[in-house]
Amino acid sequence: MARLALLSLLLVPSVLGLALNKRAGVAFVNPTLNGGSLLDNAGSGGGEPLNVIISGLSSSDVLTDDGVLNFARAIGFSTECFGIHLGDPQSANLGDGHGSVNQTVELRQDFGDPVLGTCGESLVGGNHFRVYRQNGPLADTGALFLAVSQEEDVTQGHTISPNGYDVGRDALVTAAVGTTSFGGVTYSTTTQNITGLIAPGANGVNHGIAIDGVVKLLTVTIQ
Repeated sequence: MARLALLSLLLVPSVLGLALNKRAGVAFVNPTLNGGSLLDNAGSGGGEPLNVIISGLSSSDVLTDDGVLNFARAIGFSTECFGIHLGDPQSANLGDGHGSVNQTVELRQDFGDPVLGTCGESLVGGNHFRVYRQNGPLADTGALFLAVSQEEDVTQGHTISPNGYDVGRDALVTAAVGTTSFGGVTYSTTTQNITGLIAPGANGVNHGIAIDGVVKLLTVTIQ
């Protein structure tokens, strides 16, 4: 019995080590469980809702910087016009132990032209999203949290459209679900509605725009 107890004590650190050194193996961890939020920090006293999550159970290549860019191009988004970003980056706390971290990238609707199309979005408005990665020591899921919104044209100062958070989210999901491809990579994407992560209404939301409180979870599989 003493030998079994000693063996158990020796094995526990090894098992825990394996668990801590691998990805969580879940779609995502609710940021609010560890002091995070489903609203980012827009720097104006409010936040944009993180209304789409690309599941940590997606194909691992999708969850890298290059991978999410290629997937974005498959669903009609690309990098900003000539790589120029106006304004400060926004930040988010995903409750993963990293605290508040700046967006990884911002991508804009490209209207079918992944090279110059986002220049048109900068002029006439359209859909766009910011990417945040959940990969800290408290929640190393690899999931990508997206702040998606539809914005007005340059004459309106690129302000968010009325109902622009829900509209932008739904447009992105519609473009993503099913089979898409870009750059020789084919994706199969499913969606699931998640409620209870963020409250419906306009409390704390940037520009005072009300949201329906639904977060769309995408699982993206490379074929």
